[in-house]
Amino acid sequence: MKHPHFITTPEISKRMAHVHLKGGKTETMLAKALWHKGLRYRLNYKKLPGSPDIAILKYKIAIFVDGEFWHGYDWENRKLRLKTNQKYWNEKIEENINRDKRNNKLLRQLNWLPVHFWEKQVHANLDVCLKIICEKCNNAR
Repeated sequence: MKHPHFITTPEISKRMAHVHLKGGKTETMLAKALWHKGLRYRLNYKKLPGSPDIAILKYKIAIFVDGEFWHGYDWENRKLRLKTNQKYWNEKIEENINRDKRNNKLLRQLNWLPVHFWEKQVHANLDVCLKIICEKCNNAR
């Protein structure tokens, strides 16, 4: 069933059809870099809340690589620039933000450490992201 406030065009439909939720280039890039560092993990680990993109079981670290639009990067400013379907997108993105918060809380209750990176952060600063993850692993030992 379509959302009552959702109006689409063929161009939007085509663009949305190309959105992939799992196994994107950024997650793969980070995962391969972790593997080369000797860290072993599970991808899209469905046994944990939020199905982390990368779960380092040994250290109980759940890593998420969040897309800026879908997870609300700078949302207070960004939502003001939406051109179409504002009500729909506000509800959708804010629900994603709230779901991320709920999943983080559930992960912490299970003694897991949730770690989030923005996609562009991983692309621009892969080494910094790796350093942060390695520090978290060292602290978990």
